[in-house]
Amino acid sequence: MINASALLLTFSILWLLVHILLQALLATKELGVDWNIGARDGNDQIKTIAAQRASRASRNYQETLPAFFALILASLVYPVNHEYCLLGGSIWAIARILYLPLYLYGVRFWRTIIWGISIIGLLIMVVAMWC
Repeated sequence: MINASALLLTFSILWLLVHILLQALLATKELGVDWNIGARDGNDQIKTIAAQRASRASRNYQETLPAFFALILASLVYPVNHEYCLLGGSIWAIARILYLPLYLYGVRFWRTIIWGISIIGLLIMVVAMWC
C-alpha cells in the first residue's frame, strides 16, 4: 500500500520540478540557449509576461514548500491526527496545482482565492499537530 504522506511528498517535489522547468523553458525561449548554459553574469532580464509570471509563481510555490515539508515530515514522526494532516496536505497540493495555470494566464481574483485555500490546507496541517 502506498503511504499517502510519501505520495504527497513525491508530488510536491515533482511539482517543484515542473515549476523550475517551466520557468527555465520560458526564460530560455526569450533569452536563448547561450544565456541558459552560460554563467548569467550579464544584466539580462526576462521581459515576457509569461516568463515573469512563471518565475513569480515558482517563487510563490517555494515560499510555502518548506512549511509543507516540515508539517508532513513531522506527521510521520509525532503522534498527530493523520486524517487532518493528509486532508490539509491534499488541499494544499490541489490548490497548488490550480494556482500555476491561473497565475500564468493572469486570472487575478481566483488565483488569490486558490492561494488562500492552499494556506488553509497548511493551517489544517498545523491544527492536526495538536489534535
